[in-house]
Amino acid sequence: MIVTTHKNLTTNELKDVALAISEIDDRFNSLNFFGDNVFFLPINLSEELVRHITSIKGVDKIYFPPLNYQLSSKEWRSERTVFNVKDTLIGNGNFQIMAGPCAVESVEQMHQVGAHLQKLGINFIRGGAYKPRTSPYSFQGLETEGLKIIREIADEYGLKVITEVVDRSVLDDVSMYTDIIQIGARNMQNFFLLKELGRIDKPIFLKRGMSARIPEWLGAAEYILSSGNPKIILCERGIRTFDTSLRNTLDVAAIPLIKDLSHLPIFADPSHGTGDSKYIKPMALASIAAGCDGIMVEAHPNPAKALSDGPQSLNFDELTDLTKAIDNLNKALKA
Repeated sequence: MIVTTHKNLTTNELKDVALAISEIDDRFNSLNFFGDNVFFLPINLSEELVRHITSIKGVDKIYFPPLNYQLSSKEWRSERTVFNVKDTLIGNGNFQIMAGPCAVESVEQMHQVGAHLQKLGINFIRGGAYKPRTSPYSFQGLETEGLKIIREIADEYGLKVITEVVDRSVLDDVSMYTDIIQIGARNMQNFFLLKELGRIDKPIFLKRGMSARIPEWLGAAEYILSSGNPKIILCERGIRTFDTSLRNTLDVAAIPLIKDLSHLPIFADPSHGTGDSKYIKPMALASIAAGCDGIMVEAHPNPAKALSDGPQSLNFDELTDLTKAIDNLNKALKA
C-alpha cells in the first residue's frame, strides 16, 4: 500500500503522518520521489484501517498496486518518470543512445570511441571495467584502471559514463567514476546489492535477467525503489529461450508491456539481445518503434580484435549508419 501526502507539508506535519502510520505498522518506509512524499507499507489493510489512514491530517491518497511491484507500478504514478543525468534528460520521449565497447581495453581504444561518439552527438559512453564472464579464463576487465580511463575520456569529450557494478565490494569505486550504474543480467536478483543501490544518489540501469519474467524484473526494481532511489532505467537485453539461432531472444513485446505496467524508462540492448552485429540495426529500430526511451549498443574501433563481445559490436561506420537510421525513424514517429 502506498500513501501520498499533500504537497508543501511542514517537517513536523510529515512527522505526524509518519507517527500515525507507524502505530498501524512499523514496517513502513518514508520516501521522497521527485518532490513527492510517499509512505510505503508492504501490506494491504482492512477497510477500517484504510478509512483511518485517509482521515489522518496531511494524507492525500492511498493506492493499492500489485504487491510485488508497488512503487514501480503505474497504478500509483501515472506520469512517466523523467530525470536528469548531468543536464541530459532520460525518459518520456527524451531518446538517448548509450554506446561503447563491452570492455575498456586501453586509453587509445577509448579515445577513438569518445571522439566518435562526440562526433555523432551521442551523450553516453559505455564500457566495462569489471567483466563477469562465463569462463574464468576470459578477459575480466581492467578494474579500477578501466574506471579511471573511461572517466577521463568522458570528461575530455563531454560524455556521461555508464558502467557495470558486479559486487558490493566495488560499489564505492564504481560510484566514484560513473554517472549511471549498470546492473547486468546476472545480478538482476542480487537483492543485497540492489538494496545498497537504493541508498545512493546515482541512476541505476537495471538489465533484465536472462530468464526473468516481467513481474520478477519489476520486483527487482522494487528493491531499489523501496530503499529510496527513484532513478531507475529498465533495459530489455534479450532472454534465453528454446531457440539457439541467436545468442538471446530480444523480447521487443516487453517494451510496450513495461510502458503499460510501469512509469519507469525502458531501454533496449540489441547487442546482447542478438549477439550478432548484423541484427543490431533492425532490432534497434524495432525497439524504437515499440516505444523504448533509448538503446544501448556495443561499438568498437575494431570488433575483430575486441577482447570481449566482438561479434556483437558495431564498427564506427555501422554505428554512424545506425544513428542516421534512428534519427530518421524518430522524426517519422513524431510526424
